[in-house]
Amino acid sequence: MSKSKTKVCVIFGGVSGEHNVSIQSAITVVNALKQGENANRFEVISLYIDSQGRWMNNNVAKEVLSNGRKPSTNETPENLSSQGFRYFPEDIEEIDVWFPVLHGPNGEDGTIQGLLKLTGKPFVGSGVLGSALGMDKIAMKIAFASANLPQVKYFSINKNELINPHAHSLFIKRIEAKLGYPCFIKPANLGSSVGITKAYNKQQLIEGLNIAANHDPRIVIEESVTGRELECGVLGKEKMIASTVGEVKHQSDWYDYQAKYSGVSSEVLIPAPISEEISKKIQELSLLACKAISVEGIARVDFFYKEDTNHVLINEINTLPGFTMQSMYPMLWNQSGLNIEKLVAILVETAQD
Repeated sequence: MSKSKTKVCVIFGGVSGEHNVSIQSAITVVNALKQGENANRFEVISLYIDSQGRWMNNNVAKEVLSNGRKPSTNETPENLSSQGFRYFPEDIEEIDVWFPVLHGPNGEDGTIQGLLKLTGKPFVGSGVLGSALGMDKIAMKIAFASANLPQVKYFSINKNELINPHAHSLFIKRIEAKLGYPCFIKPANLGSSVGITKAYNKQQLIEGLNIAANHDPRIVIEESVTGRELECGVLGKEKMIASTVGEVKHQSDWYDYQAKYSGVSSEVLIPAPISEEISKKIQELSLLACKAISVEGIARVDFFYKEDTNHVLINEINTLPGFTMQSMYPMLWNQSGLNIEKLVAILVETAQD
């Protein structure tokens, strides 16, 4: 009697500024789970979460994946709630493994991880704690500091503090004194460079704070580091391993949303043209960074390399990195000897460990 296939449910979309990126990532993951030897190992269904947080069944999800875009109003079921999660639209008893392919808030921050944990079924990626710490840039930086990991200088602020003119003025002065210009302003809980700006003067700093505040009440301001941007993939649970190190070079002033997903103004070098010593240091720091915030299963750790001083600084961890055709994570592992089919299979297996 042949072994039955593992039923994998891919969840994508979500209430996030990275909704469209999630759709593209899910297309890659679903196709990989159905290709080659995986076709004999996995049965794949998918669930789509729209921008209002409403969960839609496999039939709707397949249409979204086929079209590569959000469904129009007349393409969605009529009996949906006004917004938010109400119930699973499929029989979850038959599902063996959840595979969330969600980026940003409500998908990468521990929210859906808690829901999936309540089903009693394994899921790909970190648990609630690792996801929450990995998503919140402020909490992540505090954990890195506690673990004595090297990182850039930063300040954090809450949106409410910007309302008080006196406090606002003092904060601006503190940023200028400690970080100077240019500096980066980021929403604490968002990815894919959404809501991030780079300020070269006081006016741009104020504008950047307002932009970030529209995305998240918690804001982080970081010093701008002149250095090469390097990235490393991490895979595994009990025994985590690090991938080949890659480098991102971009024609834009910094690696913004357009540079990440247009594929036009950026260049990816895998492996990165760096010394073996620096490569090993980045791999070691990647594993330490994941350990510091309880990340497991899947992660991409981003670094700045200051070549003039030979210093490596951790930028951030992505606990559910992109899987689009331009995404670094699958490309890093492909160079490390795991093609996309093997990679997704290992992620499913790791979830079941």
